[in-house]
Amino acid sequence: MAADLVAFDDVLATYDPALGLEVHVELNTSTKMFCGCPAVFGGEPNAQVCPTCLGLPGAMPVVNRKAVESAIRIGLALNCSIAEWCRFARKNYFYPDMPKNFQTSQYDEPIAFDGWMDVEVDGGVVRVEIERAHMEEDTGKSLHVGGATGRIHGADYSLVDYNRAGIPLIEIVTRPIQGAGARAPEIARAYVAQLRDLIVALGVSEARMDQGNLRADVNLSLAPKGSDRLGTRTETKNVNSFRSVERAVRYEMQRHAAVLGTGATILQETRHWHEDTGVTTSGREKSDADDYRYFPEPDLVPVAPSREWVDELRGTLPENPTVKRTRLQADWGFTDLEMRDTVGAGAFGLVEATVAEGCPPQAARKWWLTELARRANESGVDIADLGVSPAQVAAVQALVDDGTVNDKLARQVFDGLLAGEGTPEEIVAARGLAIVSDEGALGAAVDAAIAANPDVAQKIRDGKHAAAGALIGAVMKEMRGQADAGRVRELVLERLA
Repeated sequence: MAADLVAFDDVLATYDPALGLEVHVELNTSTKMFCGCPAVFGGEPNAQVCPTCLGLPGAMPVVNRKAVESAIRIGLALNCSIAEWCRFARKNYFYPDMPKNFQTSQYDEPIAFDGWMDVEVDGGVVRVEIERAHMEEDTGKSLHVGGATGRIHGADYSLVDYNRAGIPLIEIVTRPIQGAGARAPEIARAYVAQLRDLIVALGVSEARMDQGNLRADVNLSLAPKGSDRLGTRTETKNVNSFRSVERAVRYEMQRHAAVLGTGATILQETRHWHEDTGVTTSGREKSDADDYRYFPEPDLVPVAPSREWVDELRGTLPENPTVKRTRLQADWGFTDLEMRDTVGAGAFGLVEATVAEGCPPQAARKWWLTELARRANESGVDIADLGVSPAQVAAVQALVDDGTVNDKLARQVFDGLLAGEGTPEEIVAARGLAIVSDEGALGAAVDAAIAANPDVAQKIRDGKHAAAGALIGAVMKEMRGQADAGRVRELVLERLA
Protein backbone atom coordinates (compact mmCIF):
# COMPACT_ATOMS: atom_id res chain seq x y z
CA MET A 1 0.00 0.00 0.00
CA ALA A 2 1.26 3.46 -0.86
CA ALA A 3 2.27 5.72 1.99
CA ASP A 4 0.66 9.13 2.50
CA LEU A 5 2.37 11.49 0.09
CA VAL A 6 2.83 15.24 -0.08
CA ALA A 7 1.85 16.90 -3.35
CA PHE A 8 4.92 17.37 -5.54
CA ASP A 9 4.58 21.17 -5.73
CA ASP A 10 4.26 21.34 -1.94
CA VAL A 11 7.48 19.32 -1.57
CA LEU A 12 9.33 21.91 -3.64
CA ALA A 13 7.87 24.80 -1.65
CA THR A 14 9.38 23.44 1.56
CA TYR A 15 12.42 21.33 0.66
CA ASP A 16 15.43 21.17 -1.63
CA PRO A 17 16.07 17.66 -3.04
CA ALA A 18 19.53 16.18 -3.43
CA LEU A 19 19.96 13.32 -5.85
CA GLY A 20 22.66 10.71 -6.31
CA LEU A 21 22.82 7.79 -8.71
CA GLU A 22 24.82 4.57 -8.58
CA VAL A 23 24.71 2.68 -11.86
CA HIS A 24 26.03 -0.87 -12.11
CA VAL A 25 27.18 -1.89 -15.58
CA GLU A 26 27.63 -5.60 -16.29
CA LEU A 27 30.52 -5.95 -18.75
CA ASN A 28 30.29 -8.16 -21.83
CA THR A 29 33.62 -9.92 -21.30
CA SER A 30 33.86 -13.55 -22.36
CA THR A 31 34.78 -14.70 -18.87
CA LYS A 32 34.12 -13.62 -15.30
CA MET A 33 36.04 -11.02 -13.32
CA PHE A 34 38.40 -13.34 -11.48
CA CYS A 35 38.08 -16.77 -13.13
CA GLY A 36 37.67 -18.43 -16.51
CA CYS A 37 33.97 -19.30 -16.24
CA PRO A 38 31.86 -18.05 -19.17
CA ALA A 39 30.09 -14.77 -18.52
CA VAL A 40 26.93 -15.35 -20.54
CA PHE A 41 23.27 -14.70 -19.78
CA GLY A 42 20.63 -17.39 -19.51
CA GLY A 43 22.59 -20.58 -18.89
CA GLU A 44 21.30 -23.52 -16.88
CA PRO A 45 21.37 -22.63 -13.15
CA ASN A 46 24.74 -23.22 -11.50
CA ALA A 47 26.31 -24.55 -14.71
CA GLN A 48 28.79 -21.68 -15.15
CA VAL A 49 30.67 -21.90 -11.87
CA CYS A 50 34.04 -23.05 -10.56
CA PRO A 51 35.85 -23.16 -7.20
CA THR A 52 36.96 -19.51 -7.60
CA CYS A 53 33.57 -17.89 -8.20
CA LEU A 54 32.02 -20.24 -5.63
CA GLY A 55 34.55 -19.05 -3.07
CA LEU A 56 35.86 -22.51 -2.21
CA PRO A 57 38.92 -22.72 0.05
CA GLY A 58 42.25 -22.52 -1.74
CA ALA A 59 40.86 -21.09 -5.01
CA MET A 60 42.89 -18.11 -6.21
CA PRO A 61 41.45 -15.24 -8.30
CA VAL A 62 43.14 -13.59 -11.30
CA VAL A 63 42.04 -10.20 -12.64
CA ASN A 64 40.36 -10.15 -16.07
CA ARG A 65 42.47 -7.81 -18.25
CA LYS A 66 39.58 -7.12 -20.63
CA ALA A 67 37.46 -5.94 -17.69
CA VAL A 68 40.21 -3.54 -16.64
CA GLU A 69 40.39 -2.24 -20.21
CA SER A 70 36.62 -1.69 -20.28
CA ALA A 71 36.76 0.10 -16.92
CA ILE A 72 39.45 2.47 -18.21
CA ARG A 73 37.49 3.22 -21.39
CA ILE A 74 34.35 3.95 -19.36
CA GLY A 75 36.34 6.22 -17.08
CA LEU A 76 37.88 8.10 -19.99
CA ALA A 77 34.50 8.52 -21.67
CA LEU A 78 33.21 10.05 -18.42
CA ASN A 79 36.12 12.52 -18.33
CA CYS A 80 37.61 10.81 -15.27
CA SER A 81 41.21 10.65 -14.12
CA ILE A 82 42.61 7.13 -14.38
CA ALA A 83 44.53 5.84 -11.38
CA GLU A 84 48.17 4.99 -11.90
CA TRP A 85 47.88 2.45 -9.10
CA CYS A 86 44.79 0.98 -7.47
CA ARG A 87 43.79 -2.21 -5.75
CA PHE A 88 40.83 -4.37 -4.83
CA ALA A 89 39.27 -4.70 -1.40
CA ARG A 90 37.00 -7.12 0.39
CA LYS A 91 33.55 -5.75 1.18
CA ASN A 92 32.24 -7.99 3.94
CA TYR A 93 28.53 -8.69 4.32
CA PHE A 94 26.34 -11.77 4.27
CA TYR A 95 23.77 -12.55 1.62
CA PRO A 96 22.70 -16.02 0.47
CA ASP A 97 23.78 -15.18 -3.10
CA MET A 98 27.27 -14.14 -1.92
CA PRO A 99 29.14 -17.47 -1.94
CA LYS A 100 32.30 -16.01 -0.34
CA ASN A 101 30.39 -13.88 2.23
CA PHE A 102 32.33 -10.92 0.87
CA GLN A 103 32.35 -9.06 -2.43
CA THR A 104 35.61 -8.28 -4.18
CA SER A 105 35.30 -4.60 -5.02
CA GLN A 106 37.29 -1.36 -4.83
CA TYR A 107 36.96 0.94 -1.85
CA ASP A 108 39.19 3.98 -1.41
CA GLU A 109 41.27 3.38 -4.54
CA PRO A 110 38.97 3.25 -7.59
CA ILE A 111 40.39 2.89 -11.08
CA ALA A 112 38.58 6.06 -12.31
CA PHE A 113 37.59 9.17 -10.37
CA ASP A 114 36.71 12.89 -10.57
CA GLY A 115 34.79 12.91 -13.85
CA TRP A 116 31.67 14.50 -15.28
CA MET A 117 29.00 14.09 -17.92
CA ASP A 118 26.89 16.84 -19.46
CA VAL A 119 23.27 15.72 -19.57
CA GLU A 120 20.71 17.24 -21.92
CA VAL A 121 17.45 17.99 -20.11
CA ASP A 122 14.52 19.81 -21.67
CA GLY A 123 16.63 21.85 -24.05
CA GLY A 124 19.29 22.67 -21.47
CA VAL A 125 22.45 21.02 -20.16
CA VAL A 126 23.11 19.85 -16.60
CA ARG A 127 26.62 18.81 -15.61
CA VAL A 128 26.55 15.68 -13.45
CA GLU A 129 29.79 15.18 -11.54
CA ILE A 130 31.13 11.63 -11.35
CA GLU A 131 32.78 10.76 -8.05
CA ARG A 132 34.17 7.38 -9.11
CA ALA A 133 33.85 4.40 -11.40
CA HIS A 134 35.21 1.27 -9.78
CA MET A 135 35.53 -2.42 -10.61
CA GLU A 136 33.82 -5.20 -8.72
CA GLU A 137 32.08 -8.54 -9.19
CA ASP A 138 28.38 -9.29 -9.32
CA THR A 139 26.58 -11.54 -6.87
CA GLY A 140 24.51 -14.60 -7.62
CA LYS A 141 20.75 -14.48 -8.08
CA SER A 142 18.12 -15.52 -5.53
CA LEU A 143 14.74 -16.82 -6.61
CA HIS A 144 11.99 -16.83 -4.00
CA VAL A 145 9.25 -19.35 -4.82
CA GLY A 146 5.70 -18.98 -3.57
CA GLY A 147 4.05 -16.00 -1.95
CA ALA A 148 2.53 -13.02 -3.68
CA THR A 149 5.46 -10.63 -3.99
CA GLY A 150 8.34 -12.70 -5.35
CA ARG A 151 10.42 -11.62 -2.36
CA ILE A 152 11.71 -13.70 0.51
CA HIS A 153 8.96 -12.64 2.91
CA GLY A 154 6.07 -15.03 2.44
CA ALA A 155 7.95 -17.34 0.06
CA ASP A 156 7.70 -21.11 0.47
CA TYR A 157 11.38 -21.61 -0.28
CA SER A 158 14.32 -19.95 -2.03
CA LEU A 159 16.74 -21.05 -4.72
CA VAL A 160 20.13 -19.60 -5.57
CA ASP A 161 21.76 -19.52 -9.01
CA TYR A 162 25.48 -18.68 -8.80
CA ASN A 163 26.01 -18.30 -12.57
CA ARG A 164 26.03 -14.51 -12.17
CA ALA A 165 28.44 -14.58 -9.23
CA GLY A 166 31.74 -13.12 -10.39
CA ILE A 167 30.43 -11.38 -13.53
CA PRO A 168 32.51 -8.17 -14.03
CA LEU A 169 30.76 -4.99 -12.94
CA ILE A 170 31.63 -1.32 -13.13
CA GLU A 171 29.84 0.83 -10.56
CA ILE A 172 29.54 4.49 -11.57
CA VAL A 173 28.78 6.81 -8.67
CA THR A 174 27.74 10.45 -9.01
CA ARG A 175 28.36 13.19 -6.52
CA PRO A 176 25.18 14.67 -4.99
CA ILE A 177 23.19 16.59 -7.58
CA GLN A 178 21.84 19.66 -5.82
CA GLY A 179 19.76 22.57 -7.03
CA ALA A 180 17.72 20.42 -9.39
CA GLY A 181 14.40 21.31 -7.77
CA ALA A 182 11.39 20.20 -9.81
CA ARG A 183 13.69 18.76 -12.49
CA ALA A 184 15.27 16.17 -10.17
CA PRO A 185 13.17 13.22 -11.49
CA GLU A 186 13.75 14.32 -15.08
CA ILE A 187 17.50 14.75 -14.58
CA ALA A 188 17.75 11.28 -13.05
CA ARG A 189 16.03 9.70 -16.03
CA ALA A 190 18.06 11.68 -18.57
CA TYR A 191 21.35 10.82 -16.86
CA VAL A 192 20.71 7.07 -16.81
CA ALA A 193 19.45 7.11 -20.40
CA GLN A 194 22.43 9.10 -21.65
CA LEU A 195 24.85 6.95 -19.65
CA ARG A 196 23.35 3.84 -21.23
CA ASP A 197 23.83 5.35 -24.70
CA LEU A 198 27.48 5.98 -23.86
CA ILE A 199 28.01 2.43 -22.57
CA VAL A 200 26.46 0.97 -25.72
CA ALA A 201 28.58 3.22 -27.93
CA LEU A 202 31.70 2.02 -26.11
CA GLY A 203 30.72 -1.58 -26.82
CA VAL A 204 31.60 -2.72 -23.30
CA SER A 205 28.13 -3.96 -22.32
CA GLU A 206 24.78 -4.83 -23.82
CA ALA A 207 23.41 -2.43 -21.18
CA ARG A 208 19.98 -4.07 -21.28
CA MET A 209 18.08 -3.06 -18.20
CA ASP A 210 15.55 -5.87 -18.70
CA GLN A 211 18.35 -8.44 -18.35
CA GLY A 212 20.12 -6.66 -15.49
CA ASN A 213 23.11 -5.58 -17.61
CA LEU A 214 22.54 -2.07 -16.31
CA ARG A 215 20.94 -1.39 -12.93
CA ALA A 216 20.38 1.95 -11.22
CA ASP A 217 20.28 2.68 -7.49
CA VAL A 218 18.58 5.99 -6.69
CA ASN A 219 19.76 7.97 -3.65
CA LEU A 220 17.43 10.75 -2.55
CA SER A 221 17.36 13.18 0.37
CA LEU A 222 15.48 16.35 1.29
CA ALA A 223 16.72 19.33 3.27
CA PRO A 224 14.83 22.44 4.40
CA LYS A 225 14.67 24.93 1.57
CA GLY A 226 17.65 27.28 1.54
CA SER A 227 19.60 25.33 4.18
CA ASP A 228 22.34 24.32 1.72
CA ARG A 229 22.93 20.99 3.42
CA LEU A 230 22.16 17.35 2.76
CA GLY A 231 19.38 15.47 4.49
CA THR A 232 19.32 11.78 5.41
CA ARG A 233 19.21 9.69 2.27
CA THR A 234 17.49 6.53 1.20
CA GLU A 235 18.73 4.24 -1.56
CA THR A 236 16.16 2.66 -3.86
CA LYS A 237 17.84 -0.44 -5.28
CA ASN A 238 17.91 -2.00 -8.74
CA VAL A 239 15.51 0.26 -10.62
CA ASN A 240 15.34 -1.29 -14.07
CA SER A 241 13.91 1.24 -16.53
CA PHE A 242 14.34 4.91 -17.36
CA ARG A 243 10.70 5.61 -16.57
CA SER A 244 10.99 3.88 -13.22
CA VAL A 245 14.08 5.92 -12.30
CA GLU A 246 12.04 9.08 -12.81
CA ARG A 247 9.04 7.71 -10.93
CA ALA A 248 11.17 6.46 -8.03
CA VAL A 249 12.77 9.89 -7.52
CA ARG A 250 9.38 11.62 -7.58
CA TYR A 251 7.84 9.08 -5.19
CA GLU A 252 10.68 9.27 -2.69
CA MET A 253 10.58 13.08 -2.71
CA GLN A 254 6.89 12.97 -1.86
CA ARG A 255 7.33 10.22 0.74
CA HIS A 256 10.27 11.93 2.46
CA ALA A 257 8.28 15.15 2.73
CA ALA A 258 5.36 13.27 4.27
CA VAL A 259 7.61 11.65 6.88
CA LEU A 260 9.39 14.91 7.71
CA GLY A 261 6.08 16.73 7.89
CA THR A 262 5.02 14.59 10.83
CA GLY A 263 8.14 15.54 12.79
CA ALA A 264 9.69 12.09 12.28
CA THR A 265 13.13 11.48 10.83
CA ILE A 266 14.14 9.62 7.68
CA LEU A 267 15.69 6.22 8.27
CA GLN A 268 18.85 5.68 6.24
CA GLU A 269 17.92 2.47 4.49
CA THR A 270 17.72 0.63 1.21
CA ARG A 271 14.28 0.43 -0.39
CA HIS A 272 12.67 -1.74 -3.05
CA TRP A 273 10.90 -0.26 -6.07
CA HIS A 274 7.62 -1.89 -7.09
CA GLU A 275 6.98 -1.40 -10.77
CA ASP A 276 3.35 -2.47 -10.62
CA THR A 277 2.26 -0.07 -7.88
CA GLY A 278 4.83 2.70 -8.33
CA VAL A 279 5.87 2.73 -4.67
CA THR A 280 8.95 1.86 -2.62
CA THR A 281 9.04 -0.32 0.45
CA SER A 282 11.65 -0.72 3.16
CA GLY A 283 14.51 -3.13 2.57
CA ARG A 284 17.25 -3.06 5.17
CA GLU A 285 18.94 -0.41 7.24
CA LYS A 286 21.69 1.10 5.12
CA SER A 287 25.21 0.33 6.23
CA ASP A 288 28.03 2.84 6.23
CA ALA A 289 31.48 2.02 4.89
CA ASP A 290 32.79 1.07 8.35
CA ASP A 291 30.10 -1.59 8.68
CA TYR A 292 31.43 -3.41 5.62
CA ARG A 293 34.87 -3.84 7.27
CA TYR A 294 36.76 -3.11 4.05
CA PHE A 295 40.33 -4.29 3.85
CA PRO A 296 42.73 -4.80 0.91
CA GLU A 297 42.20 -8.05 -1.00
CA PRO A 298 45.27 -10.15 -0.11
CA ASP A 299 44.90 -12.57 -3.05
CA LEU A 300 45.13 -9.95 -5.82
CA VAL A 301 48.03 -7.77 -6.87
CA PRO A 302 47.37 -4.03 -7.41
CA VAL A 303 46.30 -2.79 -10.85
CA ALA A 304 48.75 -0.27 -12.35
CA PRO A 305 47.77 0.67 -15.92
CA SER A 306 50.63 2.30 -17.80
CA ARG A 307 50.09 5.80 -19.19
CA GLU A 308 50.88 4.44 -22.65
CA TRP A 309 48.06 1.91 -22.38
CA VAL A 310 45.64 4.57 -21.11
CA ASP A 311 46.55 6.87 -24.02
CA GLU A 312 46.10 3.99 -26.44
CA LEU A 313 42.63 3.27 -25.03
CA ARG A 314 41.76 6.96 -25.21
CA GLY A 315 42.24 6.72 -28.95
CA THR A 316 39.60 3.97 -29.19
CA LEU A 317 36.77 6.09 -27.77
CA PRO A 318 33.82 6.57 -30.13
CA GLU A 319 32.14 9.87 -30.89
CA ASN A 320 30.10 11.04 -27.91
CA PRO A 321 26.52 9.83 -28.51
CA THR A 322 25.01 13.22 -27.68
CA VAL A 323 27.31 15.01 -30.12
CA LYS A 324 26.63 12.33 -32.71
CA ARG A 325 22.85 12.70 -32.38
CA THR A 326 23.09 16.46 -32.84
CA ARG A 327 25.23 16.02 -35.95
CA LEU A 328 23.01 13.36 -37.50
CA GLN A 329 19.82 15.26 -36.71
CA ALA A 330 21.14 18.12 -38.81
CA ASP A 331 22.28 15.75 -41.58
CA TRP A 332 18.92 13.95 -41.65
CA GLY A 333 16.77 17.05 -41.37
CA PHE A 334 14.81 15.67 -38.41
CA THR A 335 12.90 18.01 -36.14
CA ASP A 336 13.58 17.92 -32.40
CA LEU A 337 10.36 15.95 -31.91
CA GLU A 338 11.24 13.45 -34.63
CA MET A 339 14.68 12.85 -33.15
CA ARG A 340 13.31 12.57 -29.62
CA ASP A 341 10.75 9.99 -30.74
CA THR A 342 13.41 8.06 -32.66
CA VAL A 343 15.68 7.89 -29.63
CA GLY A 344 12.80 7.17 -27.27
CA ALA A 345 11.70 4.22 -29.40
CA GLY A 346 15.18 2.71 -29.20
CA ALA A 347 15.47 3.05 -32.97
CA PHE A 348 18.26 5.62 -33.33
CA GLY A 349 20.99 3.08 -34.07
CA LEU A 350 18.67 1.15 -36.40
CA VAL A 351 17.79 4.28 -38.36
CA GLU A 352 21.47 5.21 -38.53
CA ALA A 353 22.40 1.78 -39.89
CA THR A 354 19.51 1.85 -42.37
CA VAL A 355 20.58 5.25 -43.69
CA ALA A 356 24.12 3.91 -44.01
CA GLU A 357 22.67 1.22 -46.32
CA GLY A 358 21.42 3.94 -48.66
CA CYS A 359 17.88 4.51 -47.38
CA PRO A 360 16.56 8.09 -47.19
CA PRO A 361 16.47 9.19 -43.49
CA GLN A 362 12.75 9.97 -43.35
CA ALA A 363 11.88 6.66 -44.98
CA ALA A 364 14.11 4.76 -42.53
CA ARG A 365 12.47 6.55 -39.63
CA LYS A 366 8.99 5.88 -41.03
CA TRP A 367 9.48 2.11 -41.27
CA TRP A 368 11.19 1.64 -37.89
CA LEU A 369 8.87 3.88 -35.87
CA THR A 370 5.59 2.77 -37.44
CA GLU A 371 5.37 -0.61 -39.13
CA LEU A 372 8.27 -2.33 -37.37
CA ALA A 373 7.68 -0.75 -33.96
CA ARG A 374 4.07 -1.93 -34.12
CA ARG A 375 5.12 -5.47 -34.96
CA ALA A 376 7.72 -5.49 -32.17
CA ASN A 377 5.11 -4.31 -29.70
CA GLU A 378 2.66 -7.01 -30.82
CA SER A 379 5.37 -9.66 -30.45
CA GLY A 380 6.51 -8.36 -27.06
CA VAL A 381 10.14 -7.94 -28.15
CA ASP A 382 12.53 -5.04 -28.45
CA ILE A 383 12.52 -3.49 -31.89
CA ALA A 384 16.18 -4.47 -32.35
CA ASP A 385 15.25 -8.11 -31.73
CA LEU A 386 12.36 -8.22 -34.19
CA GLY A 387 14.34 -10.08 -36.83
CA VAL A 388 14.48 -7.46 -39.58
CA SER A 389 17.88 -5.91 -40.35
CA PRO A 390 18.66 -2.33 -41.42
CA ALA A 391 19.94 -3.69 -44.77
CA GLN A 392 16.59 -5.38 -45.37
CA VAL A 393 14.65 -2.21 -44.54
CA ALA A 394 16.83 -0.27 -46.97
CA ALA A 395 16.21 -2.92 -49.63
CA VAL A 396 12.44 -2.69 -49.14
CA GLN A 397 12.56 1.09 -49.48
CA ALA A 398 14.65 0.73 -52.66
CA LEU A 399 11.81 -1.35 -54.14
CA VAL A 400 9.39 1.43 -53.22
CA ASP A 401 11.65 4.08 -54.73
CA ASP A 402 12.00 2.27 -58.05
CA GLY A 403 8.28 1.65 -58.30
CA THR A 404 8.37 -2.11 -57.85
CA VAL A 405 6.03 -1.92 -54.83
CA ASN A 406 4.16 0.78 -52.98
CA ASP A 407 4.00 1.32 -49.21
CA LYS A 408 0.98 -0.98 -48.83
CA LEU A 409 2.67 -3.80 -50.69
CA ALA A 410 5.90 -3.15 -48.80
CA ARG A 411 4.09 -4.15 -45.60
CA GLN A 412 3.52 -7.56 -47.14
CA VAL A 413 7.22 -7.74 -47.93
CA PHE A 414 7.91 -7.25 -44.21
CA ASP A 415 5.49 -10.12 -43.52
CA GLY A 416 7.67 -12.29 -45.72
CA LEU A 417 10.88 -11.12 -44.06
CA LEU A 418 9.54 -12.00 -40.62
CA ALA A 419 8.44 -15.38 -41.96
CA GLY A 420 11.93 -16.06 -43.31
CA GLU A 421 10.88 -16.24 -46.96
CA GLY A 422 14.10 -14.80 -48.36
CA THR A 423 15.28 -11.41 -49.54
CA PRO A 424 12.83 -8.58 -50.28
CA GLU A 425 13.29 -9.17 -54.02
CA GLU A 426 12.62 -12.90 -53.64
CA ILE A 427 9.52 -12.22 -51.56
CA VAL A 428 8.12 -9.81 -54.16
CA ALA A 429 8.62 -12.41 -56.89
CA ALA A 430 7.28 -15.36 -54.87
CA ARG A 431 4.20 -13.52 -53.62
CA GLY A 432 3.53 -11.70 -56.89
CA LEU A 433 3.59 -8.31 -55.24
CA ALA A 434 5.10 -6.21 -58.04
CA ILE A 435 3.04 -3.22 -59.13
CA VAL A 436 1.22 -3.75 -62.45
CA SER A 437 2.14 -1.07 -64.97
CA ASP A 438 1.00 -2.91 -68.10
CA GLU A 439 -1.11 -0.42 -70.08
CA GLY A 440 -3.48 -3.09 -71.35
CA ALA A 441 -4.29 -4.49 -67.91
CA LEU A 442 -4.61 -1.06 -66.35
CA GLY A 443 -6.79 0.24 -69.19
CA ALA A 444 -9.16 -2.73 -68.91
CA ALA A 445 -9.49 -2.24 -65.16
CA VAL A 446 -10.15 1.50 -65.59
CA ASP A 447 -12.82 0.86 -68.21
CA ALA A 448 -14.50 -1.67 -65.92
CA ALA A 449 -14.50 0.79 -63.02
CA ILE A 450 -16.01 3.56 -65.21
CA ALA A 451 -18.73 1.21 -66.44
CA ALA A 452 -19.56 0.12 -62.88
CA ASN A 453 -19.72 3.68 -61.52
CA PRO A 454 -21.53 5.87 -64.11
CA ASP A 455 -22.52 8.54 -61.56
CA VAL A 456 -18.90 9.04 -60.48
CA ALA A 457 -17.78 9.09 -64.12
CA GLN A 458 -20.27 11.84 -64.89
CA LYS A 459 -18.98 14.00 -62.04
CA ILE A 460 -15.49 13.75 -63.49
CA ARG A 461 -16.81 14.67 -66.94
CA ASP A 462 -18.41 17.71 -65.30
CA GLY A 463 -14.99 18.83 -64.08
CA LYS A 464 -15.08 17.43 -60.53
CA HIS A 465 -11.73 15.71 -60.79
CA ALA A 466 -11.58 15.00 -57.02
CA ALA A 467 -14.17 12.30 -57.68
CA ALA A 468 -11.49 10.34 -59.53
CA GLY A 469 -10.38 8.95 -56.19
CA ALA A 470 -13.39 6.65 -56.06
CA LEU A 471 -12.54 5.11 -59.43
CA ILE A 472 -8.87 4.82 -58.53
CA GLY A 473 -9.87 3.02 -55.33
CA ALA A 474 -12.06 0.63 -57.30
CA VAL A 475 -9.20 -0.18 -59.66
CA MET A 476 -6.76 -0.67 -56.80
CA LYS A 477 -9.19 -3.02 -55.07
CA GLU A 478 -9.71 -5.02 -58.24
CA MET A 479 -5.96 -5.34 -58.73
CA ARG A 480 -5.21 -6.15 -55.05
CA GLY A 481 -3.37 -2.86 -54.52
CA GLN A 482 -0.83 -3.69 -57.23
CA ALA A 483 -1.82 -1.06 -59.78
CA ASP A 484 0.31 2.00 -60.40
CA ALA A 485 -2.02 4.53 -58.76
CA GLY A 486 -0.50 7.50 -60.57
CA ARG A 487 -0.95 5.92 -63.98
CA VAL A 488 -4.49 4.82 -63.07
CA ARG A 489 -5.40 8.43 -62.32
CA GLU A 490 -3.97 9.56 -65.64
CA LEU A 491 -5.98 6.92 -67.51
CA VAL A 492 -9.21 7.83 -65.70
CA LEU A 493 -8.85 11.50 -66.57
CA GLU A 494 -7.82 10.74 -70.17
CA ARG A 495 -10.94 8.64 -70.72
CA LEU A 496 -13.32 11.10 -69.08
CA ALA A 497 -11.79 14.44 -70.12
